[in-house]
Formats: sequence, structure tokens, C-alpha cells
Amino acid sequence: MTSPAPLLIPLLIGSVLLMQVSCDVEISRTRRLSKILGFSWENCGKPADPAVLKALSLSPDPITIPGDLTASASGSTSVALVSPLSVNVTLDKEVAGFWVKIPCVEEIGSCHYTDACDILNQLIPPGQDCPEPLHTYGLPCHCPFKAGDYTLPQSDFYLPNLDLPFWLTNGNYRVQGVLGNMGKELGCLKVSLTIHSE
Repeated sequence: MTSPAPLLIPLLIGSVLLMQVSCDVEISRTRRLSKILGFSWENCGKPADPAVLKALSLSPDPITIPGDLTASASGSTSVALVSPLSVNVTLDKEVAGFWVKIPCVEEIGSCHYTDACDILNQLIPPGQDCPEPLHTYGLPCHCPFKAGDYTLPQSDFYLPNLDLPFWLTNGNYRVQGVLGNMGKELGCLKVSLTIHSE
């Protein structure tokens, strides 16, 4: 589903689902994710929201897993993003032409995460260098994220094998996440994609 400020929102919204699976979530039956296709995104926040994703590009389409991914992103925040940085995620699946909300199961699905900063600290322990290419470009991967503009130039990543819960079946999905702090909305992003698993 990985995190500088421009990638913070998509990371925590579009990829929080995948992140949590890869962080040793115990699930009795799994499916191997093989492809992601039709990825698209849009800001869904209020005009005054301080955190905005300006650009996000992923290729190829479809994205094959395991395999290589090329990504670039840019975004800005007019306020510092500090702990506690809450994320409210709504995950819907298209079923027979209708969108059905998937409940929160084992911290995956339509869940409320009280502090994304804690999740980042679990993924990348404080004091450890940020992973490449963030380190090369001087992009942060821990809270607080200072106010300003952030850009990740086109970069290549390798996506390893990833197991999904058995109930996360093939189909069309949309994920909406609202980033907040102390009850105030900071930004909102909506991601649509299709997944294929084996």
C-alpha cells in the first residue's frame, strides 16, 4: 500500500491497507497480490485544507507484484504536520454495480488510525536513516513534517511479494482517507484501483 509529506497522505490512505498487512498482522488465510491496475487519485478535502497532494504518478499500469514501480510525487502543507496525526480510512468495494463499505477487520478496511506518526515510527524506527530514495532527496519520513513544499522526483522502487487477507478479493476498490489533528481536517485523498490476487 510506504513517506515524505507529499507521500504521507497516499501512503496512509491508499497504502495503509497494504502497510498493515506487511507489518506482521496475523491473518489465518491469505491471498498473494499479483497486480494493481487502473490507479487514480484526487484530492477530496475542503478548499481551505492545508495539506494537498499536487501530483502523483505511478507506472507501469498494471503494476505487477513482485516487480518494479516508478513513482513521482509533489505536495505541500501550509501547517506543520505533528503528532497525533489521525487518519480516517473508508474502504469500499464495487459489488454488482454498487459500492459496499468494508468494515475494519484486524486494522484493515474502513478504520480509524489515531496517530499515523506512530505507524511511521514502527515502520522506520526513529534515529534510523530514511530509506532510499527519500534519504538521497532529503525528504523526511517521521513527524513532524514542516510546513512547505515537498517533491519526490521520478524514482524506481521494487515491490516484493505481498499477502492480502483472504476476504480482500479481486475487484474494484476505492479508498478515501481524511488526515486530521485534534479534530481539525488537514487534508483528504481518494484513491481508486483494481486488484488481482492469486
